[in-house]
Amino acid sequence: MLSIVIAFITVLALLLILLKTQLINLALDKPNARSLHQNIIPRTGGLALMLGVLTAWFFLGIHAYWLLLTFVLVAVSLVDDMRGLSVRWRLLAQVLVSGIFVFLFLQGLALFWQVIICLGLVWVINLYNFMDGSDGLAGGMGVFGFSTFALAAYQAGFLQLSLMCACIAVASLAFLIFNFQPAKIFMGDAGSISLGFLAGAIGLYGWQHHVWPIWFLFVVFSPFIVDASITLIKRLLNGEKIWQAHRSHYYQRLIQMGWSHRKTALYEYFTMFSAATSALYMLKNNSHQVFVGLGLCVIIYSLIALFVDYRWKHFKKNNLNK
Repeated sequence: MLSIVIAFITVLALLLILLKTQLINLALDKPNARSLHQNIIPRTGGLALMLGVLTAWFFLGIHAYWLLLTFVLVAVSLVDDMRGLSVRWRLLAQVLVSGIFVFLFLQGLALFWQVIICLGLVWVINLYNFMDGSDGLAGGMGVFGFSTFALAAYQAGFLQLSLMCACIAVASLAFLIFNFQPAKIFMGDAGSISLGFLAGAIGLYGWQHHVWPIWFLFVVFSPFIVDASITLIKRLLNGEKIWQAHRSHYYQRLIQMGWSHRKTALYEYFTMFSAATSALYMLKNNSHQVFVGLGLCVIIYSLIALFVDYRWKHFKKNNLNK
């Protein structure tokens, strides 16, 4: 339990330092045509969040591989926040970290599956980053997602994994104190890229050690996975450059149609809570019931996507007629 307290207090202290000193100018988010904000806001919150997690993990005695791989992504992403890195160098770092993780922790799998899982992990890293564009969104997913991992690991008897996830959840909660609307600080790539890696890596680690089935990862983080994946597919079909910044995600369209950041976050929190409780409930069911549950998830998300697409189409049409 001490590690959880350390994570929370460390993040709060670091956030206050970043906001109350000259470090506030370390990395700034300047609004552009694709932004959903109008003010210049520091984007170093993820640095505080991840340093809090790594500090707590150190006291918890987590294996050095976890600390080093996560630290590399935090460092590279912080440079990107401060100076900007090309897509090539960002992806190279993500592929290397993901590849090393798969090599170290998933050695029992055939090479083909290791490559596929590595690429999938890179996608999870980036989708978390894509979804970090509204006050309280990425931090909220950190709270709900990793709390669910922590509870599932505890129920399975994996105490250290449970505490490991709980540290991330409480660190995300501390970050939300300063990030919920109106946000005083953003997460930045140092936070979103690292949380994306940990969501995928811990999900795979738990699956490999029979803590939960592979579908559990996808259901728990489905609010992000579904939005980002559907948006990617639609942009690919439209011939758009998927690595460029845009405002096509469903949560972005809700805000453009008049929803506040607060309303959008609360709606997403309800979706995250529903996904988390559904995943935990399905863990206790047989394979047939899980299949039905997954099918219901697909139907519900499809209906939500179709509804937002319908509203967006009419919103654009009405704006053109004005």
